[in-house]
Amino acid sequence: MSKNIILTNQQIEHTIKRIAYQIYETFVEEEEIVIAGITSNGYTFAEKIAQVLATISPIKISLCEVHINKQNPELAITTSLTKEQYSNKGLILVDDVLSSGTTLIYAVRHFLDVPLKKFKTVVLVDRNHKKFPIKADFKGISLSTSLLEHVDVVFDTNGDSYASLS
Repeated sequence: MSKNIILTNQQIEHTIKRIAYQIYETFVEEEEIVIAGITSNGYTFAEKIAQVLATISPIKISLCEVHINKQNPELAITTSLTKEQYSNKGLILVDDVLSSGTTLIYAVRHFLDVPLKKFKTVVLVDRNHKKFPIKADFKGISLSTSLLEHVDVVFDTNGDSYASLS
């Protein structure tokens, strides 16, 4: 199968800005929020959103890395922040691609152990193959794909990020 670019670096940058503004509008009354990115691309995407959000809003942002075994999401999930550090705050859970929803729903379940003021989800690409009743509150693009196709997101430090379908 050939690789088709579905998002260029410029499109990803525009999407990050748009999502940052949407988050700001949603959490405008909050003094502090937590942006939790699922390792590894989800966390990179979360960092990029946090960088833009920091330039457009006065909201204090805490970044949190969510460690989940994507092949076996029932295993223990760990985070770089303690539960006390995100308790009673607004939280945004970020991943790069939403396919079946398995990773996202297990990560959501992890954060439901503590009280949160508001909880939203963000993905760059929503593939519409959900096995679970989960949705992305903010998304870059929705893409109808076959189950045989694979979406790959590359965040390049040299500014050549892209998302492709193969």
